[in-house]
Amino acid sequence: MAGKRLKRKKLHNKLFNKNRLVILNEDTFEEKFSLKLNLMNVFVVASLGAIVLISITTLIIAFTPLREFIPGYSSTKLKKDATELALKSDSLTIALKKNEAYIKSIQKVLNGELEYAKFNKDSILVADQEPIAPVKLSASEAEIELRKEVDKEDSKIPSKKSK
Repeated sequence: MAGKRLKRKKLHNKLFNKNRLVILNEDTFEEKFSLKLNLMNVFVVASLGAIVLISITTLIIAFTPLREFIPGYSSTKLKKDATELALKSDSLTIALKKNEAYIKSIQKVLNGELEYAKFNKDSILVADQEPIAPVKLSASEAEIELRKEVDKEDSKIPSKKSK
């Protein structure tokens, strides 16, 4: 126990022992700058300096166009252009499908496979659309039980209108 206490005391003395930093002119030995320091002050100043340097670098990268040079980080203009092109390609794909259906129906009319009187552009476009799958909208057993519980709780709570 006493050994640990002595080690702590030595470390404390080393950290807080005052030293003098002196800058001299080598030719004249004239003192240009003098500063009293201890090891703890140097450690604290170096740590704060590193934290400030890291935070300034992070802010510069985060809020300037420098972030575009980071691998894997694309520019906002590039993202915007990509989404616009995706929307355009989707709409062009839909228009292409409609035109193909129209051309196929015209070919049927020209080949004589379809009567001209039954030919209508709107009916072709409606026939080409994919049917929407029916969705089951009935409640499950667990949901029905939950609804019953909520109704019971709501009936126990007095409404504001009755007050």
